Amino acid sequence: MNLQDGVYHKMRQVVLDTETTGLDPKRGHRIIEIGALEMRDRQLTGRQFHRYVNPDREIEQGALEVHGITAEFLDDKPRFAEVADELLAFANGAELIIHNAPFDIGFIDNELALAGHDQQSITAVATVLDTLELARELHPGQRNNLDALCKRYEVDNSSRTLHGALLDSEILTDVYLAMTGGQVDLGLSLESGVSKNEDDTVATAERPELTVLAANEEELKLHQARLQDIKEQSGKCLYLN
Repeated sequence: MNLQDGVYHKMRQVVLDTETTGLDPKRGHRIIEIGALEMRDRQLTGRQFHRYVNPDREIEQGALEVHGITAEFLDDKPRFAEVADELLAFANGAELIIHNAPFDIGFIDNELALAGHDQQSITAVATVLDTLELARELHPGQRNNLDALCKRYEVDNSSRTLHGALLDSEILTDVYLAMTGGQVDLGLSLESGVSKNEDDTVATAERPELTVLAANEEELKLHQARLQDIKEQSGKCLYLN
């Protein structure tokens, strides 16, 4: 996690999700869809990676009920080996934001191995932030699947009747931004003193200067003690890292 003084470093991030034929690559299950969205400085750039993949095997009924992607639909889609270089190039140098990252990373690395790719793991080209692990630190003892987090952070997931890699990446982006303090820049420029709507003048010159009150030494000690209590009760405290 890239926290310093409570502020996330500005960086290139890729929110990623996969859909698969089943739950375990060790049992021969394969990736059938990859969806990823690029963010820079906590803003979506509009760049995305989205591919359906022919797994050359049947899809388990339980998985089909989750994502609704049929083997017939995937018949004419490329194999993973054909899209591997594109995926690695898209992820290269980024921090991957994934919910339950070991699942997706395990499947991607398995596909790279099956393809005989020179790159044995996607983590060789990108770092990983697991939002499930982050949610467990922030909300110990609570449900932290994506639907539960959407409800907790009031993220609209009404379009999620079935799972989809790109849709779930979009939802996870909103959840991640909410979990880590919301968006840093909403796209409004105050430099000229007006908003995007020219009829709404922002009278920045008339606003009084904000008063900044710094914590004194005693207050800082109390704050540190409170964080230590949280760590002792939950096992971890994000802001002590």
